Amino acid sequence: MDLSLKASSIREEIIKMLLEAGSGHPAGALGSADFFTALYFGGLLKHFPNDPWNEGRDRLVLSAGHYCPVLYATLAEAGYFPKEELSTLRKLGTRLQGHPVARLLPGVENSSGPLGQGISVAVGMALAAKIREQKHRVVCFMGDGEQDEGQVWEAYMSASKFKLNNLLVVIDRNNIQIDGFTDNVMPTEPLKEKLESFGFFAVEVDGHSFEEIDNAYRKTEVVHEKPSVVILRTTPGKGVEFMENDYSWHGRAPGIGETVQALMEIRKVRTLDGRVDND
Repeated sequence: MDLSLKASSIREEIIKMLLEAGSGHPAGALGSADFFTALYFGGLLKHFPNDPWNEGRDRLVLSAGHYCPVLYATLAEAGYFPKEELSTLRKLGTRLQGHPVARLLPGVENSSGPLGQGISVAVGMALAAKIREQKHRVVCFMGDGEQDEGQVWEAYMSASKFKLNNLLVVIDRNNIQIDGFTDNVMPTEPLKEKLESFGFFAVEVDGHSFEEIDNAYRKTEVVHEKPSVVILRTTPGKGVEFMENDYSWHGRAPGIGETVQALMEIRKVRTLDGRVDND
């Protein structure tokens, strides 16, 4: 499987969903598409599209709920529900709410929206699994803006105290949040060193390199006696040049003209029959 083509397909669906909805959050969703592709299609996450609540599954907790377009597009691509349903994002009565609702869709493990709370949910899930001697992992996906929340660091302390080696935190370090660049809103560096001081095994990778993502994930699987964190260095709006590194696209949907341009940019590495275009 060509993961780069799969990621491009997911990015296309994100753009189309947001146009149809007329609202939503493109920057983080586009930037994290490579990670979600690696997770669901690169053999990293143990999941079962035809049996979504299988007790042996790994749990993905989406703490940064506004990233849900990438989760929805990925789940649809994996066969959890029909792709046609993606066009109902944020519409009245839809299963694809603007922030996820637990189990409203197959594959959605938690409700989220208020930032910083997902890590507490994930710590609880991981601790429960340890007590029950269950073997699945809990993966908590967060944004870097969430690190501003005090609750996050309390949860990190608990994860370390209980030696939750079955917990993996993934932080999208794209350097933007709704109010601007993270370094201007609330500097968090040195983030890796801070997490290590809280008792985590920490690794920082290029969030657009499938090889680096895979290598980091595999390393965390063999860590004992402590939780792990992977910090993804990503470009917000990745794949759409006019959105890249522009924090105004954190929470703004594209119009028709912008959608056409965005889809052309995402598709420029592909030919009509789906092969990579090297030109």
